[in-house]
Amino acid sequence: MKRNHTLVIEFFLIGFGDLHVLQAPLFLLCLLVYVLCLIGNIMIIVLVSSSHLLDSPMYFFLCHLSLCDMLLTADIVPNLLHIILRNGRTMSFPECIAQFQLFGASTGTECLLLTVMSYDRYLAICHPLTYIPIMGIRLRNNLVFGSWGLSFSITLIIAILMSRLDFCGENIIDHFFCDFVPILQLSCSDTQILRTIDLLLTAPVTLLPFMAIIVSYVCISTIIMKIPTVTGRQKAFSTCSSHLSVVSIFYTSLIAMYLVPASGRAVITLKVLSLMYTVVTPFLNPLIYTLRNQEIKMTFVKMACSK
Repeated sequence: MKRNHTLVIEFFLIGFGDLHVLQAPLFLLCLLVYVLCLIGNIMIIVLVSSSHLLDSPMYFFLCHLSLCDMLLTADIVPNLLHIILRNGRTMSFPECIAQFQLFGASTGTECLLLTVMSYDRYLAICHPLTYIPIMGIRLRNNLVFGSWGLSFSITLIIAILMSRLDFCGENIIDHFFCDFVPILQLSCSDTQILRTIDLLLTAPVTLLPFMAIIVSYVCISTIIMKIPTVTGRQKAFSTCSSHLSVVSIFYTSLIAMYLVPASGRAVITLKVLSLMYTVVTPFLNPLIYTLRNQEIKMTFVKMACSK
């Protein structure tokens, strides 16, 4: 039997609906956060790339985390601004699948990079004598590019399978970007197999990294508590406090969005949670690292004074 062609060739994203008096303030707020997010992450990339003071594995990973945040916000926020300004936006089917692919890949990469950074802190605090030999250039490159490659490969497989679905009914997505579940809800194909495949492929880059981060920080906390002086404990904890703050914000919103049962939750709640990890978290990451990291602040001051 010949396979039916996709009848729906475009989707309409309604975003937050008709905002009335809140339209202008929300647009300006999202635009401001987006600009500050880009500035903050670009600043981190420039500082790490140009300063010998920041030539360490931790800042190498941070540089890629900033790149990942920029990719995520660039994929979501410009479309969000258009949706707010025009009370919705029409996206072609390929555009929607491409946005999902980029969103899923950057989110998965961020999960893996945060895990790599926790492993880096574990080695630095729990095995300081062997930290430099272990975390050499080859290993750090393998960890970073492996994170990018794995995430993009997984989401590409899912995106290809989604592109083969039939859409022959309603084409309205009650969201501000093309996420996995809202797209599948509009399909007239059997999506159970795809949902199972998605679960099997995405769990290793979301839940397993989160468990690895918890184990790493349990080990780190155990070592820190054994340090005899309060000053020593504070110094050791300060090296991973920024990363721990970023992990807490990112995974709290992600878990609340995808692991807490959706029944009984308002659609607006889901959209606000989505805003947290697609817009707010990438904005807070550079802010946390710059305000709580003395080396980055010193590098910024030196660079500013030299000009």
